[in-house]
Amino acid sequence: MLIEFSVKNFRSIRDEQRLSFVKGKGAELASTNVIEVTDAPAPLLAVLRSAAIYGPNAAGKTNLLRALSALQSLVIGSAQRNPAEPLPITPFALSERTRAEPSEFEIHFIVDKVRYQYGIRADRQRIVEEWLFAYPKGKAQRWFERALSDDGPAAGYTVKFGESLKGEKELWERVTRPNASLLATAAQLNNEQLAPIFTWFATGLKIALGKGGWNELFALSLLDRKQQARVLEFLQAADFTISDLRVDELESSDLSAMPKGLPRQLQALLEGQLAGAKGFRITTRHDTAEGTSWEMSLADESDGMQKMFCLAGPWMDTLERGNVMVIDGLHDNLHPALVEHLVRMFHDSKLNPKGAQLLFTTHETAILSQHLFRRDQIWFCERDQTQATSVFPLSDFSVRKGSENVEKGYLAGRYGARPVVRPLAPGLIASAASSNSGRSA
Repeated sequence: MLIEFSVKNFRSIRDEQRLSFVKGKGAELASTNVIEVTDAPAPLLAVLRSAAIYGPNAAGKTNLLRALSALQSLVIGSAQRNPAEPLPITPFALSERTRAEPSEFEIHFIVDKVRYQYGIRADRQRIVEEWLFAYPKGKAQRWFERALSDDGPAAGYTVKFGESLKGEKELWERVTRPNASLLATAAQLNNEQLAPIFTWFATGLKIALGKGGWNELFALSLLDRKQQARVLEFLQAADFTISDLRVDELESSDLSAMPKGLPRQLQALLEGQLAGAKGFRITTRHDTAEGTSWEMSLADESDGMQKMFCLAGPWMDTLERGNVMVIDGLHDNLHPALVEHLVRMFHDSKLNPKGAQLLFTTHETAILSQHLFRRDQIWFCERDQTQATSVFPLSDFSVRKGSENVEKGYLAGRYGARPVVRPLAPGLIASAASSNSGRSA
């Protein structure tokens, strides 16, 4: 369960920016949009079930999610990363000072009803600092702090362990490479205290960035005889008029049967299956006006239908397991009503009994409403005059609870974080057309 995430000096983010899921003031929508953990060993803050990030193009919305993905990669990619492989770090480039400094990430989260605080500072070559604190009884316990020596990389690291962390600490310190996290190293050496934390980073965070979407297609794995009814119900609930789904296995030599024009992530998964032994053909069925059925390839369905199919597995899996879902551009190819429908699943305690959370970016203002979100669930992202990203919540503004039209206020520029569009200079189009005509001649 995500509590808070902060990042500094990463891509367009220069100064520290902080995104919080902690419930703020106000009791609005508390019964649906807030998670209360009441049976933990120590009191835990109430957290939100979802957060939406708005802002103009190139303001840094995606970079905030990329920062969370980079932190995940720094942890779970440690085992596969060879000693000379660079880390996924890109500092703020529009300043000589920041280009030479490491990026910094810190996250507060809950695993098994215990709060943890984990952070990393890193450059492209190595991890500069790493720290982990636990709060099993409400008071901070230092589990470890690791820092590059002041004498430089050749002098190695100074590692301080707390008494509450048990295990082969000298071994962890000795075998952890400069471009690997100590958390991952100790967890992969079967430390029982750190393994659940590593697992949360590996499987509890589901992140989809850019147009590529998910790198794991749960929907396809669910399409066996027992589970495909769940995917079908998910699609039908979103008003897609398919009556059935069918999955046919393909022999590895049957490459000609591969459907054309599939989304990239579907294509990659199917090709991987074919390379191993078998692949799949996905067919949808529709009822006709004459009472018969018509079958078509998933690739022939609308972009919205294909996206909902790709979302079906991750959405159901996240709600079932209580994970954190992070998705960039949730609105792409989807009607506003479908976007709201997807968000409301996370706000429904019957569909979301384990406290799953949703973090997403969007330009869809039709859902920007106090009927769907609390004021502390809406975040904005914008660039300042130095092109650096800043992130701030709607709750920073004086907004009339429950009555103010937030969509109208945002589009009018009241909260900032919207593009400033300037008219083209008179004659610019005619001048360009004249120039092109001259070249053609």
